[in-house]
Amino acid sequence: MDIYKINKIPELLDGNTYPGRGIIIGTSADGKNAVVAYFIMGRSANSRNRIFTIKNGTVFTEPFDVSKVEDPSLIIYAAVRSYENKLIVTNGDQTDTVYNYVKDGKGFREALATREFEPDSPNFTPRISGMLIFADNSFNYEMSILKSIDEEGSDCARYTFDYKSKPGLGHFIHTYVCNGNPIPTFQGEPERVEIGNDIDAFSSMLWDALDNDNKISLYVKYVDLANGNSEYRLINKNI
Repeated sequence: MDIYKINKIPELLDGNTYPGRGIIIGTSADGKNAVVAYFIMGRSANSRNRIFTIKNGTVFTEPFDVSKVEDPSLIIYAAVRSYENKLIVTNGDQTDTVYNYVKDGKGFREALATREFEPDSPNFTPRISGMLIFADNSFNYEMSILKSIDEEGSDCARYTFDYKSKPGLGHFIHTYVCNGNPIPTFQGEPERVEIGNDIDAFSSMLWDALDNDNKISLYVKYVDLANGNSEYRLINKNI
């Protein structure tokens, strides 16, 4: 086993019908851009009834058809938002927890110490989060997963990973290993993945790699490390 292998994303997702929600953070191969991607998937009608929208630079999950919403508590939230030199991305309302903590001068880990996995027994869906910190034409990033310590959901295990920007290298964390009942929680460290230079090619590659029946929305952002300019791509299956 090559622990330093940098994987191609389609190879990791091939045949996997349900990795759940996923976060990718890394650096383009040419070293010029910070790259962030977030996708959501769904098996139930309630989960599939969603789109991504952008308001004042913040990415939200919202209902596609408001009349069909059953329980908004775990599916509607701010997914990506910025504060000063920080970019936060998560799979739930812990985005706001991290945002409020960093506004108060506190840290990513400190914020997530107040949260735990989702209360959706028997799956106990993990909360996955990431934060980029930009400085000196580069960036560092942290990623986290909060997961149940056992099948009863009796306590929360918290894992945080710290990385420096490295051209061509990204890290990929998703809520589940694969489909199942209950759905098996993601295991181990975030997966090492290749990051390309072209936002359109990267976005298309990732979207095409996700299971066609269960994928819902994808957001990809490239941030120019030299000048801070950014561009994004947003794909919604329901539009």
